[in-house]
Amino acid sequence: MSKIIRTRKPSVLPYYAAALAFVVLCAVLPVYRLWALLAALGAAVLAFAGAKKICPPRVVEKEVPFHTGVDDVDAMLTEMQQQLDTLHALNEALPDPQLSAAMARMEKAGRSIVETVEATPAKAKQVRRFANYYLPDAVNVLQQYAKLAKQGVRGENAASIRAEVEHNAASIATAFENQLDALYAAESMDLSADLTVLQNMLKGQGL
Repeated sequence: MSKIIRTRKPSVLPYYAAALAFVVLCAVLPVYRLWALLAALGAAVLAFAGAKKICPPRVVEKEVPFHTGVDDVDAMLTEMQQQLDTLHALNEALPDPQLSAAMARMEKAGRSIVETVEATPAKAKQVRRFANYYLPDAVNVLQQYAKLAKQGVRGENAASIRAEVEHNAASIATAFENQLDALYAAESMDLSADLTVLQNMLKGQGL
């Protein structure tokens, strides 16, 4: 998941060396004369080039969760990963086995979606609505459920909400899995077409 991004940052010392050389020569030469000004500029250029050889660019390493080459896709995947991490933590805290099983399915499908989009960023447009609405809404509902369970609220309204969440959790998990399956619709069609061509070739060869 996470990647190490290496960038090269040029040293500022060559610029300081060039400036110092120019200032020093301006102080000792009559720079109001063209030859002196050119000499000062030439010395500054030489100082810059010399310092650049001595002070190579600095390599800076930065760890990022995703690096697909598309900034908004990286941001979307990072947010999805955070939501799925929250879902995992909620599942660890909730004791209901049926609800826990449904949440595990949600997390598994969600992480597979993240991995698929990371490998093929062009698929990001297919999961925008899922990433922006369905996933955070599902996590929010489960957070509210966990809050009620933790507080031990036993009123009629709280019981109704808990029952509704428990009843619909499996359906939400199925919706997550359907979203994952939809990402492979095109590949499935291509594979089916390839198999049909192969079958026809085999029949044509009498095999």
